[in-house]
Amino acid sequence: MHIDPYILVITILGVAALGMAWLPSGLANRPLSYPIVYLLLGVLLYSLPLELPDPDVRKEESFVVRLTEISVIVSLMGSGIKINRPFSLKNWNAPLRLVTITMVLTIAILAVLGWSVLGFSIATAVLLGAVLAPTDPVLAADIQVGPPSEEFEDHVRFSLTAEAGMNDGMAFPFTWLAIALAISAETSEQWIGNWLLMDVLYKIVVGVGMGYLLGRLMAFMVFQLPKKYKKFPKARDGFVALSVTLIVYGVTEMIHGYGFMAVFVAGLTLGGYERNHHYHKEMHDFTDQMERLLLVMVLIPFGGSLIEGMFDELTWQGVAVGLALLFIIRPLTSWIGLIGINISLKEKLAISFFGIRGIGSFYYLAFAMYHTTFTQEGEVWAVVSFIVVVSIFLHGITAFPVMRYLDLRRLEAERTKLAEDITQNEKAEKPTIE
Repeated sequence: MHIDPYILVITILGVAALGMAWLPSGLANRPLSYPIVYLLLGVLLYSLPLELPDPDVRKEESFVVRLTEISVIVSLMGSGIKINRPFSLKNWNAPLRLVTITMVLTIAILAVLGWSVLGFSIATAVLLGAVLAPTDPVLAADIQVGPPSEEFEDHVRFSLTAEAGMNDGMAFPFTWLAIALAISAETSEQWIGNWLLMDVLYKIVVGVGMGYLLGRLMAFMVFQLPKKYKKFPKARDGFVALSVTLIVYGVTEMIHGYGFMAVFVAGLTLGGYERNHHYHKEMHDFTDQMERLLLVMVLIPFGGSLIEGMFDELTWQGVAVGLALLFIIRPLTSWIGLIGINISLKEKLAISFFGIRGIGSFYYLAFAMYHTTFTQEGEVWAVVSFIVVVSIFLHGITAFPVMRYLDLRRLEAERTKLAEDITQNEKAEKPTIE
């Protein structure tokens, strides 16, 4: 009996999406993450004699760009909405350092290793650094802050969530730098001035500015208009968050700003408006559900690509660079970035370790290769895929025990401090006998 491949695909997606209804809560207290499950499911399905679509992302770069693009912007909106900590240089000192000092150092070190160890051209080496420097907001659910609330987040969850939200936009100038270097290698075009003015200055300013302005506008429409005009209907459905995501991203990209930055800033702005309003949780929950559905659509074919030749061009040098990024470069550059910040040693170690790589790296890599040709593209895909796979397993297995340990230590410290405060108050209130 012949089965239509299209019908087979939507059936598999339906079953996999149904599993998302139980897996996140079922695995919440276990050293296992649902990205691991769906990656292995993809490997299993493509090992069976089924007529499934070719999972080789290298052949469908435009499709990979669009699928990963929508996954990232939905995740960025959700990340922005759920962060409770008001923005200020003092409150956001740690993530700001991670997206400047840590990120630039990571790109520089990876570029040098790509050129000297892997033998890449300068453009390809810079591209390797640019696509692997940002941490991933899509795969990092186990170490991010929870739904919107009045609570002040702990340093680890806040820093990692804010870092992932910001650095997915900050990687764009360096991706464009790699593209400019690749193009200039074949032409005599003068690119440095245009890159600095457009790709660095203009697009960042427009991205942040449009995110704030549109975020304020959407917050006014959602929260203020129903109060000012009683007949204006209240927004009740969480899908408004998706609408805002698409509008902000689309408008910002139309005027050539960085849409990733705009979406995250809009999420922060929208989420910070009447923080205690219950509607923030409605919007967050919807983006979270969309994010998980899109994750299924990415991880299953990615799992299939692993047994369909993705690692064919992976060398031992590529493995060495990948492991160095996860175990040496990320921890070291994060530690340097966090010097002088009033965070405990254990928290700094956790922030430095959880530099999750994932869907964002695929987006930037496919985006760059869609715009121009790079040398050794197959090897770059192999190295990036290897790092993402190791990150999914390494961070997916360690997230729960590490975060649970930190939470217990934090709770223990709070109890100790409370007991000391009570003792001091009792001593102060005890009458002195003369």
